[in-house]
Amino acid sequence: MCGVAGFFQIAPGGFDRAEAAVRVSRMAQAIHHRGPDSGGDWIDAEAGVALGHRRLAIVDLSQAGHQPMISAADRFVISYNGEIYNHLDLRARLEAEAGPQRWRGHSDTETLVAGFDHWGIEKTIAQAVGMFAIAVWDKKRRVLSLWRDRLGEKPMYYGRQGGVFLFGSELAALRAHPDCGFDIDRGALVQMLRHGHVGEGLSILRGIHKLPPGHMLELTTPEATPRPYWQAAALAADRGRPRRVPQDPQAATDALEALLLRATNRQMMSSDVPLGAFLSGGVDSSLVVALMQHLSSNPVHSFSIGFQETRYDEAGFARAVAAHLGTRHTEHYVSDRDLLDVVPQLATMFSEPFADSSQIPTFLVSKLARAHVTVALSGDGGDELFCGYDRYGQGARMMQQLGRVPQGLRGMGGAALRAVPAPIWNGLLNPLRPQPEGKEPNGQRLHRLADYAASPSDEALHRKLVSRWRWPEQGVLNATEPPSLLAEDLPPRGDLSTAERMMQLDLITYLPDDILAKVDRAAMAVSLETRAPLLDHTVAEFALALPLDMKLRDGQSKWLLRQVLYRHVPPALIERPKMGFEVPIGLWLRGALRDWAAALLEPARLNRDGIFNTPQIRRMWSQHLKGSHNWGLQLWPVLMFQSWYEAARKDAA
Repeated sequence: MCGVAGFFQIAPGGFDRAEAAVRVSRMAQAIHHRGPDSGGDWIDAEAGVALGHRRLAIVDLSQAGHQPMISAADRFVISYNGEIYNHLDLRARLEAEAGPQRWRGHSDTETLVAGFDHWGIEKTIAQAVGMFAIAVWDKKRRVLSLWRDRLGEKPMYYGRQGGVFLFGSELAALRAHPDCGFDIDRGALVQMLRHGHVGEGLSILRGIHKLPPGHMLELTTPEATPRPYWQAAALAADRGRPRRVPQDPQAATDALEALLLRATNRQMMSSDVPLGAFLSGGVDSSLVVALMQHLSSNPVHSFSIGFQETRYDEAGFARAVAAHLGTRHTEHYVSDRDLLDVVPQLATMFSEPFADSSQIPTFLVSKLARAHVTVALSGDGGDELFCGYDRYGQGARMMQQLGRVPQGLRGMGGAALRAVPAPIWNGLLNPLRPQPEGKEPNGQRLHRLADYAASPSDEALHRKLVSRWRWPEQGVLNATEPPSLLAEDLPPRGDLSTAERMMQLDLITYLPDDILAKVDRAAMAVSLETRAPLLDHTVAEFALALPLDMKLRDGQSKWLLRQVLYRHVPPALIERPKMGFEVPIGLWLRGALRDWAAALLEPARLNRDGIFNTPQIRRMWSQHLKGSHNWGLQLWPVLMFQSWYEAARKDAA
């Protein structure tokens, strides 16, 4: 795993080689944590291009894997972050088609540039299986192009700032260039309040974007726009056609297990450094660890995080799975000291505001793993591809039931329920339904369910289900929420059912913008590479072609994935209500993190910055402390922005 950085001067003249070397070096140094082993740069002063790189040596630890790397034909120069798991297969194809090659080493980077020389960039990418963010300069055409992997495991930021086009693995790399502005995109901040992250190609800074998954950008004009080379939404809408999958459950289980074994084996083999895995004890991580142990002659090193709050703790389940599989298991329980140490680091760790509170245990388990290994496999992707989230089944049932009631009547009923203040509902409902530890009070929950009931479509319901703030414009001054793939810019649906539509939307938004961004930044903060066998695109294409009843059957989620798992782990160790990697952020904000949060939400500070609606934020904070509401999920994005903004403004000064 590595860090990419660089710039291309669009405006003619004034490119000084020595100054460019300093600037690109600073950009790369800003993401030193992504590649602490070595760094380098390549500059073409005449063309006005500078490529920088930071390396975490994983495959080929020698200098033969150093980047930026120039192809043997002296045409292509690459700065690349990721792993190509089938690069040895690609080498064999090159040897068969082009004859013997003079390989300098055995890095996948060298395989890529050799492929560029022989097949061209796009044909090479089409054959590559892996995760990647690539910047490549074509000396012959004098064109810079950027590429991001199909499902969005690796990040790539880019944007024109004045006469310079900047790009890099993290926003911090771009901000290290003196031409990068510091203009907060308030629309993106509204989106962050809604979802807890800035996604869908935006960044928190105006004019800086993220390359979408499965897209490339070729800078042939100053205003070049990304174009897709692989489209998850279209494949989902077409149900993975033309790929054929077995319709018989036994044959489908055999086929999926074979695909997963191949994907896991490739990801285990593509490493010259110690390797382990995250293990929560849930379906996805247990399956990955089980396949790893099946393929390994030695105990796999597994890692898990536990919580003192019993309702949120899965460490015991992970421990039981590890004991059954015979892994070398290490666990760590989160303490108040951990919280107080980690939370101040989050602003710089994520380089732009990010507010999925499971970022805390993700960082801690990454730190735990990095003390022992350099690469860790995870179970990411199973929920979005195999119907794992409860909201898919619940949403489908809800829309079926709501369809029996006229929309107008639903809207009036929901409005009537919300008209009664939540504290009054608490008094009425608490004797009938005890409030679960750390969860929202009954009145707040009833208001939320009433809002769901007013949804006119399953897309509208899905957007509410994945929203923290229902009306986030109320929290940010002078801001309008940008168009979204979840509302105004919905992708083609085809004949997808409600549950399938929700999976499709999560696959192109929540998965890359939240889950994968969280894991990448948290792991890279400690220079740990993470890999996700379930996101091998051949596995994804197989999953997208499966009928829904092989994913959700008799109320059981991830049905086919479970059939593979139960060949390795007894159902009794797995079957329990889904918990997810949830943390008790509401409790923490009333406890160990209260003083930290209170300082960031001081009225004077909010008023000085002029970004948030101070009365609205203060009202929510007061209600949260009193316990009439649990606004932990809603306040966390505000706190993460405040923390980031304070640090970033100092850097920009």
